[in-house]
Amino acid sequence: MDADEAVIKKRFGERLRALRTTAGVSQEGLALICGLDRTYIGGIERGERNVALVNIVRIARGLEVSPQVFFAEADEK
Repeated sequence: MDADEAVIKKRFGERLRALRTTAGVSQEGLALICGLDRTYIGGIERGERNVALVNIVRIARGLEVSPQVFFAEADEK
């Protein structure tokens, strides 16, 4: 994995954690809403996972936000 990939995954994970905590949802709660495993959500938040587009949409729906919000923050940095 090159450095750019690591930065992208880290920023995405940070954005997910911020959105999730703002929504007042635990990792486990979000995982249940989205039909994903809690450890998968944790791995995303730590920047360890390369998230599939389908799962980005599932997570966005679970948080009741547009998938675009995950990328808006990354563009600002």
